[in-house]
Amino acid sequence: MSQGVPSEHRPAEISAEAAAALAERHGLTRNGIRPRFGAYLRDLWRQRRFLWTLSAAESYARNQDNYLGQLWAVLNPLLLAGAYYLIFGLLLGVDGGVDNYVGFLVIGLFLFIYSSGNLTAGSRAITGNLGLVRSLRFPRAVLPLSVTLTEFLAVLPTLGVLLALVLITGETPTASWLLFPVAILLLLLINAGIALLVARMVHSSRDLRNLMPLVVRLLRYVSGVFFSIEHYVDDLTGIVVLDRLIAIVMQYQPFALALDIARQALLAEFSLSLTSWLVAAGWALLLPVAGMTYFWRAEATYGRN
Repeated sequence: MSQGVPSEHRPAEISAEAAAALAERHGLTRNGIRPRFGAYLRDLWRQRRFLWTLSAAESYARNQDNYLGQLWAVLNPLLLAGAYYLIFGLLLGVDGGVDNYVGFLVIGLFLFIYSSGNLTAGSRAITGNLGLVRSLRFPRAVLPLSVTLTEFLAVLPTLGVLLALVLITGETPTASWLLFPVAILLLLLINAGIALLVARMVHSSRDLRNLMPLVVRLLRYVSGVFFSIEHYVDDLTGIVVLDRLIAIVMQYQPFALALDIARQALLAEFSLSLTSWLVAAGWALLLPVAGMTYFWRAEATYGRN
């Protein structure tokens, strides 16, 4: 009994079970507790407007302080394409097995810019927004998914330039061009899954973010951005099993496969491969599911360290 306060004037105490039931009835939850997966996904869906606003604002602000503004979203990829064509197409001559090398290079480079930007920014999705994570309650998966959407909005203008350049290089629109938006959608889903995975990995081990530039550089050279992996795989006939296994892994890893199916859609010299599209669809299903599950499991830890 508290001293100086008559028992008839003290507020009645409720049990912990009753308090928990009352909080649940009014939609209140404890901080630092991982919600059920279904509830987490529903909460994420309710935050879709926040996700869109955050992504659109970040994408627009990227070049806002430059004199040429949003034009740099197109100029940067074009300048990179020119530089890489000079180095890899003319000086190093790695255009073996490709007739329309300019179209081949533009597709690979523009789409890889999207994926590499997503990988780099996704790794910082949590660690770079700790103030937001610690001050507001929302499903943290919004942040890596926002990165993927931000990078996608940033690359949209270059996709129009990409199609124009493919036309200029002599390609004629065919029915297979209708598959190009499908390839972009598959790439979007693949990148969403990867952003979720690396966001948690780097949050759990901050040293991993120092490896991201190396990972991006390595992927640039093993994903067929500048050369046809299929051309070099065909040259491995009769080579030891390990070499062929490495070549097949290179060919069907998600970054390379996304570039391959986009080229199949737009370039006449690349025939459609059902295997490639099915494997790409598999990555587009597997990576978001695995990424969301992996990310959700650590939901209660984000912002604590």
